[in-house]
Amino acid sequence: MERLGGLLRRAQRLSPGPSQTIYKRVEGTQQGRLEEEEEDGEEGAEPPAHFFPMELRGPEPLGSRPARQNPGLWEAAGRRAAPYLVLTALLIFTGAFLLGYVAFRGSCQACGDDVMVVSEDLNDELSPDSHQGTLYWSDLQAMFLRFLGEGHLEDTIRQTSLRERVAGSAGMAALAQDIRAELLRQRLDHVWMDTHYVGLQFPDPARPNTLHWVDASGKHGEQLPLEDPDVYCPYSATGNATGKLVYAHYGRPEDLQDLRARGVEPAGRLLLVRLGVINFAQKVASAQDFGAQGVLIYPDPADFSQGPNKLSLSSHRAVYGHVHLGTGDPYTPGFPSFNQTQFPPVQSSGLPSIPAQPISADIASLLLRKLEGPVAPQEWQGHLPVSPYRLGPGPGLHLGVNNHRASTPISNIFGCIEGRSEPDQYVVIGAQRDAWGPGAAKSAVGTAILLELVRTFSSMVSNGFQPRRSLLFISWDGGDFGSVGSMEWLEGYLSVLHLKAVVYVSLDNAVLGDDKFHAKTSPLLISLIENILKQVDSPNRSGQTLYEQVVVTNHSWEAEVIRPLPMDSSAYSFTAFAGVPAVEFSFMEDGPAYPFLHTKDDTYENLHKVLRGRLPAVAQAVAQLAGQLLIRLSHDHLLPLDFGRYGDVVLRHIGSLNEFSGDLKARGLTLQWVYSARGDYIRAAEKLRKEIYSSEESDERLMRMYNVRIMRVEFYFLSQYVSPADSPFRHIFLGRGDHTLRALLDHVRLLRAGGPGATSSQVARGLGFQESRFRRQLALLTWTLQGAANALSGDVWNIDNNF
Repeated sequence: MERLGGLLRRAQRLSPGPSQTIYKRVEGTQQGRLEEEEEDGEEGAEPPAHFFPMELRGPEPLGSRPARQNPGLWEAAGRRAAPYLVLTALLIFTGAFLLGYVAFRGSCQACGDDVMVVSEDLNDELSPDSHQGTLYWSDLQAMFLRFLGEGHLEDTIRQTSLRERVAGSAGMAALAQDIRAELLRQRLDHVWMDTHYVGLQFPDPARPNTLHWVDASGKHGEQLPLEDPDVYCPYSATGNATGKLVYAHYGRPEDLQDLRARGVEPAGRLLLVRLGVINFAQKVASAQDFGAQGVLIYPDPADFSQGPNKLSLSSHRAVYGHVHLGTGDPYTPGFPSFNQTQFPPVQSSGLPSIPAQPISADIASLLLRKLEGPVAPQEWQGHLPVSPYRLGPGPGLHLGVNNHRASTPISNIFGCIEGRSEPDQYVVIGAQRDAWGPGAAKSAVGTAILLELVRTFSSMVSNGFQPRRSLLFISWDGGDFGSVGSMEWLEGYLSVLHLKAVVYVSLDNAVLGDDKFHAKTSPLLISLIENILKQVDSPNRSGQTLYEQVVVTNHSWEAEVIRPLPMDSSAYSFTAFAGVPAVEFSFMEDGPAYPFLHTKDDTYENLHKVLRGRLPAVAQAVAQLAGQLLIRLSHDHLLPLDFGRYGDVVLRHIGSLNEFSGDLKARGLTLQWVYSARGDYIRAAEKLRKEIYSSEESDERLMRMYNVRIMRVEFYFLSQYVSPADSPFRHIFLGRGDHTLRALLDHVRLLRAGGPGATSSQVARGLGFQESRFRRQLALLTWTLQGAANALSGDVWNIDNNF
């Protein structure tokens, strides 16, 4: 007892005044650590306001109040020991709490879509204003906009457009090294280059292309000057073509069918067609299907901006465009052009067998004045000084094309920011670097936006942002020859990319005006695009978001904004060839198109004038759209891809097929298989949606399993029953070939051959409906759609269909 009394007296001497124990949270890299502080002060002192102290008052000093008379020894000892017993219990409770807290943090790597954990790399020096702790969506958005606003987009566009950028040129090689050096300066995790040796076609300076009149005896007459001798059609067939001239409007299959209906036969003739509506390659392919000998393509003023205050293309200018109906190197179809000697000498089926040549509006006027025959329909009339336009035929013409093929090295440049949690999943963004001519709108804008996004995301990473998935930035070469650089890369790494590439964002053709906004995209991205549009300010309507701008003119924002992916975009190859969802953003003029694309007049000055000084603001809006899309795709725990959208796509196409159900039934045929497969896909999508809704987002393994199924939905729509070498675009909705839904619909329309919509090449060759072909098409389409439904269902034991 004496020892206990001595111990208590000693403790009392060590505590001369009232004491309090404060437990407070300490901010720093180890979140949740508690620190105990002993604070001594005068009696009655208040704890700091921002703490929530857990306070234990020790015994008061002797003499502070009257002593109790004759206390018992055990009672006094118990009263004095109580604070220490409570303190011991409190320490035990605190230790248990900390263990529980650490265990909870370890099991919650994904605590919601809005949380980002700051880099744990202690070697990275964060700036003084960097976030210490978690970064929420609003933080990331503000950080992105702040760093993006520090760039110099306009200067980069101007400087890039002044440099020579023809694929394979010395100027392009120098620019490639400069861009690689810029990526290295941004301290990305990985920077590298890929070089491909591809077959490109160029004009022969010693033997320029020619156009001559031909007299009745077949002798060459006066030569017509090609006012832009450097302008040509890459991948045109070389050689000579002779025939009478016929005017064929835009050169679409329906235009050529209309010519035939009016008694003007396109077979054996040279066709004069207008620029626009479809691309050069499609015009030449249609002409070839209908038996034409060659094609001349000209820009009609009716298709471009008119008016005293509008810039227009000079009547002396011709427009450049390749005529390969496909993408990539047409001399190594289906294979990457790392070394052409590895492969047999094959050519793409998309290469034309007839020559094609661009001509100016002035030369087209001379040709149209010579035409005879029926007057062209009113909607075919243009704005050249010729009235009226006639269909022909006219005098004979001789076209000579002497382009030559050259094996040319092209280089793609890559920069990567590795993801924190899923580095093997890539969010890819790319822009074409090359251009025929100045290429301000064609590729300088996209290249400038790409470099600004690299700089912005690098700054964000230095200030605490850590994407879950890797960001892959790419500068493509050979784009003006048909997305050659991007397609060769896809062909080289197809077996890897369909497992790892989440989404591709294209920056090509981003600014061609400022009146309208289009998103050419896979259906999987439509919902995410809608969300992003509501968060980006309109570049030309103060106080409105882009979403508010588009719904003013059309309450259906999708009808106003969403467009299918065009073949002349690198995004098309990602989706139709590799099965990776893709998007390409474009601001457009309201009305006629930007007139200088693919010409020598596509300069920074002309683009700036067309946009009336708003080029920096519009380019900034594209950068904001693309950047916020990248943040969502690289940051969200669950990929924000709407896999249910394809059910609506199938339903829309089936609606078109239903029109012919009676014709098919009369032949003992049915579309029931397609209906059944579509139903299975809808059920699989709804089942996956419910699974995700009822699951725990903190379960990292489960989230990754869901993400793998979601990101491969696009790949599921690549037909597994056709060869990539024979039919590279295997996508049943976007691709080309007999396996596609479009081909099936065109074929079914032949049941009413000669009616509206019967526009396929089979009509041109006089072929009708073939039951055996229909059955094969139906099988290819149905089993691809059924396979997508099965894959979306997950494991084989989860598949539930009555197919």
